[in-house]
Amino acid sequence: MAIYTSAYAEDSRYRGIQAQSLAYSLDGGETWSKHEANPVLDRSSLHFRDPKVFRYTGPTGSYWVMVAVEAVERKAVLYRSDDLRHWTHLSDFEARTKVGEIWECPDLFPLAVDGNPADVKWVLVVSLGRVHGEGGSASVYFVGDFDGLAFTSTPAGAGAAEYGWLDSGRDYYAAVSFDSAPDGRRIMIGWMNNWDYARVLPTSPWRGSMALPREIVLRDDNGLPLLVQRPVPGLLPAGKPLRLDLRDVPEGSHRLPVEWDGTPCLIEATFDAGVAAEFGLVLRHGVDRGTRLGYDVGRGEILLDRTESGQVDFHPSFPSVERARVALVGNRLRLQVYIDAASVEVFAQDGRATFAEQVFPHCESTGLSLYAVGGTAQLLGLTATPLEPTPVVRERQRVRAI
Repeated sequence: MAIYTSAYAEDSRYRGIQAQSLAYSLDGGETWSKHEANPVLDRSSLHFRDPKVFRYTGPTGSYWVMVAVEAVERKAVLYRSDDLRHWTHLSDFEARTKVGEIWECPDLFPLAVDGNPADVKWVLVVSLGRVHGEGGSASVYFVGDFDGLAFTSTPAGAGAAEYGWLDSGRDYYAAVSFDSAPDGRRIMIGWMNNWDYARVLPTSPWRGSMALPREIVLRDDNGLPLLVQRPVPGLLPAGKPLRLDLRDVPEGSHRLPVEWDGTPCLIEATFDAGVAAEFGLVLRHGVDRGTRLGYDVGRGEILLDRTESGQVDFHPSFPSVERARVALVGNRLRLQVYIDAASVEVFAQDGRATFAEQVFPHCESTGLSLYAVGGTAQLLGLTATPLEPTPVVRERQRVRAI
């Protein structure tokens, strides 16, 4: 079964509204038929879309739950059904303060804090369009409780934000998780793009890509739940890793004996901040250009700077510097960085901060460098592993109509 949004034309019987419809397949997804009674859920709304449906079992019973959005109203709307055809409204969720200009692609799921089944929280993810000039597309998450009827976000404390950023990069949108993943894991995948410039990317014949699948968990962070993300294992090495041992990183930029040959690559590095004000890596380094991944010690922030990453002039909001607060641990910073032909994905401090961003380097930008500002840092170790492109394996399944 598939539940999707129907966007009706102005000259149809539904006169331009958006509503939720049902389709089914009897041959493992090769062909699909639309339900004859579509739409199955109609609010007579122009902006009612993006259903995520899951099975809920709890004190109020066992039934299907749909979370969708009234996009312009910045509202998540929840419904229940016993048969996926007939839906009853449960509740609405709105943030206490304005978040974004438009909401899309909601997701709602439970996670056990630190894996403790006695401490389960619910997470509501919403993709949004930010205020014009503030970066375009983004995604946020709320942590709270869902009793089968309504989702309520839990205040993070006096003066704290009600929500967190799902990813601190410019290019992670419409992320949705899978239900019933093996071992009860929550796996999420997002669209690596941004509506500010998605239509004008300097690529052909494709525009944009999907980010790496991520396993997401909740960790206790000084008494507050923090969403932590890590790449799903399974990418295979394509060659022998290059390992670099302990070395000082004095002020300036220092090229390493690593050259990018177009193969996807994983960089794993651990730094000690030493006495530097800022330190890190320059990815896809060319002549006076590259993507700078660093740590600002004074601000306690990791940063990703693509202002000189290559071709950046196709849209004014593309050259950007993004930041995320994340603490050093014992004065150390751990990084996992996945580099592909047109993308960089960063997982810092074991996934406590993440960045997904597109980059379009010049062909001569093949290097990797260390850098430091305002003093000397230390590289404690670095491994560069070439990765095999992973093919898609499709398994045919027989399903029945509900």
